[in-house]
Amino acid sequence: MQTDFAVIGASTVKVDGIEKVTGAAMYAADVMLPGMLYGKIKRSPHPHAKIVSINAGRALALPGVETVLTPDNVPRVKHKGSPAPRGGGLVADQYIFADKARFVGDGLAAVAALSEEIAEEALALIDIEYELLEAVFDIEEAMRTDAPKIHDTEMNLVGPPFMLQRGDVDQGFAEADFLFEHTYSTGRPSPCYMEPNACVCTFENSGKLTIWSSTQSAFMVRGILSEVLDIPLHKIRVIVEHMGGGFGAKQDLYQHEFVCALLAAKSGRPVKMEYTRKEAFMGGRSRHPVTVNLKQGVRQDGTLTARQVLHTSNTGAYASHGLGITAVGCLDIASLYRCEEHQRIEGRAVYTNNPIAGAFRGFGAVQAFFALDSQMDEIAHALNIDPVELRLKNAAGDGDRSPSGHPILGNGLAACLVRGEKEMNWIEERKKTAAQADSRIRRGWGVGTEMHSSGAYPDIKEVSNAILNMNEDGTVKLFTGVADLGTGSLTVMAQIAAEELGIPFKDIQIVYGDTDAVPFDLGAYASRTTYVGGGAVKKAATNLKSQLLALASGKMEVAVEDLEIRDGIISVKGVPSSRVSVKELIQGEGSVPAHTLIGQATHHSKVAYSFAAHFAEVEVDIETGQIQVKQVVAVHEVGQAVNPIGVEGQIEGGIQQGIGHSLTEDYVIDKQTGQSLNASFVDYKMPLAMDMPKIKSIILEEVPHPTAPFGAKGVGEDPIIAIGPAIANAVFDAIGIRFRELPITPEKVLQALKEKQVNVSS
Repeated sequence: MQTDFAVIGASTVKVDGIEKVTGAAMYAADVMLPGMLYGKIKRSPHPHAKIVSINAGRALALPGVETVLTPDNVPRVKHKGSPAPRGGGLVADQYIFADKARFVGDGLAAVAALSEEIAEEALALIDIEYELLEAVFDIEEAMRTDAPKIHDTEMNLVGPPFMLQRGDVDQGFAEADFLFEHTYSTGRPSPCYMEPNACVCTFENSGKLTIWSSTQSAFMVRGILSEVLDIPLHKIRVIVEHMGGGFGAKQDLYQHEFVCALLAAKSGRPVKMEYTRKEAFMGGRSRHPVTVNLKQGVRQDGTLTARQVLHTSNTGAYASHGLGITAVGCLDIASLYRCEEHQRIEGRAVYTNNPIAGAFRGFGAVQAFFALDSQMDEIAHALNIDPVELRLKNAAGDGDRSPSGHPILGNGLAACLVRGEKEMNWIEERKKTAAQADSRIRRGWGVGTEMHSSGAYPDIKEVSNAILNMNEDGTVKLFTGVADLGTGSLTVMAQIAAEELGIPFKDIQIVYGDTDAVPFDLGAYASRTTYVGGGAVKKAATNLKSQLLALASGKMEVAVEDLEIRDGIISVKGVPSSRVSVKELIQGEGSVPAHTLIGQATHHSKVAYSFAAHFAEVEVDIETGQIQVKQVVAVHEVGQAVNPIGVEGQIEGGIQQGIGHSLTEDYVIDKQTGQSLNASFVDYKMPLAMDMPKIKSIILEEVPHPTAPFGAKGVGEDPIIAIGPAIANAVFDAIGIRFRELPITPEKVLQALKEKQVNVSS
């Protein structure tokens, strides 16, 4: 493992930090153009209704209204909603405007006006006649043979079921000493990014569309807009200067991006559209509620013999990433703990009349590992085996292959468990929980684990590009298409370039966020940015470095292999006095630069796996049902931390989100009316800074991946996955009650305690 890095492994201030803390950073909603109009979308008040007629006459007559769009004057082209090219995992089931309303909030028409206030007023003047249809909100009722059809599909299924079959499950269960079967379910948390969805569109006289958008996938937005709006690809420019969070949910191409472009085209003026917070809930993308029926066979010594799974996800009114979430969840359940001979796993994505569920940090893994790791804890307690010991016995590791066929290198999961167990003094701390069995405040410890791929191969043929241009003063301009959601990705790209080139970090300038200026990139998703995007940057830097060394070789009359670059100085190895600076080399003999050097690369990659183990301490108040997470020891195996402070930030942020998803967060839809019941930050309860526990982040660099830039694997999604089962298992340790449904609210705790008391009394 390389340790003599100059830039890699050093905690570095974000390259865009000053812009953000001073307020100079420009977001999509900050863009103001002369003559700009404001667009708004007319949304359905009904969860399921046929559109009989739409009359926009009164809205058009309102002073200040410039144009109105209805299904009659927009392209009638089905699209997939998500721009990420997830192979065959996406279903084209959306129009720009719905052919019928499928959830409360479905967009049916739009206006552009001189102000937001006028646009809002105009929406109320668009007259829509509905024929109400029966709605379904639960996956069980949606899959009835007589259920109303949301789309023209059998049993409201989004495509065929996912199937993974190995060996003979019945035989595996027959070989087991014990069988464990339970059903686990998760809620519908919202990503709650601070920056609501926004875009600004304008057309040049040439017909070129420029769109400023808050998106994780600028090039994919360009591609889908081109396809649906029939605009040549080269006549669309997408700009993403800064983003205020996305968490995967801004992968999708949202309705307002199509509508904004069409309003600008029809009016001949720039148009801005910005979601309200309520619209970000209603028209955004929540996490898929998932139900997992999990049955596992196990021997007395804790060895797994068979696994059977039925994984059912509620994708809402449109498919979005429903099939991908289902497939990933099924594969994850099959991956973390060895059960190689006998497995049968089936996954179904189901349409309902709920708001759309989509990609969200921990894509499919949050739900799957909550079920799997909770049941592993149940098995450990039933067999009287220490929960860490059971996990170590079955942990996937070096020599194993994931269900997708990719090798697992090293024993990262075991390393995380061993380090965490030692760090928190697991055995002794858990003994203390029994001592407070009669107190009002009950204390417990739990462990949760996970593994996650960097990139989405083989579903997506992962590719990134990078270009490095040497400036005349010896500095370098890096052109990258990677997206930075606020995660510090651009800083990491600059660190990788500086390290490979051997020049100071400050000498890297970054050009990003403009499809007319930077090379193609698929976007930010699946913890791919460092692994895939960084791989392209490193490869391009290697290319540029070879040109520098070749140039220096001729000037210094030394073989290329005898030269090295450190801190912007090219010198002969072992003879530091024989040297030339990069700046001097580029400038040549005169005042005008003598050389133009450009390094570029296209990088394809497959998969690298990162691992984590979280140990959580909770306190449960048995009189109020309140659960408080007191501390978390989070151990992450990342291969190589490029920017350690950035890795720690990802871990802490993921834990905060995971605490919310486990204890308080659930976007609630009324099952009678389909209306949102908590679509605001007043009613939707997220943990704040004052709710955060003490967190000890431990970064392991046990298994640098040979295909990763300097061995670095992804870390963005891992922490939100491991914390959920850790909390649920800690609650069981505290009060002896197993919760198989998230979130674990005080009401659920009190009800379970009451039922436990009744059972004891009877």
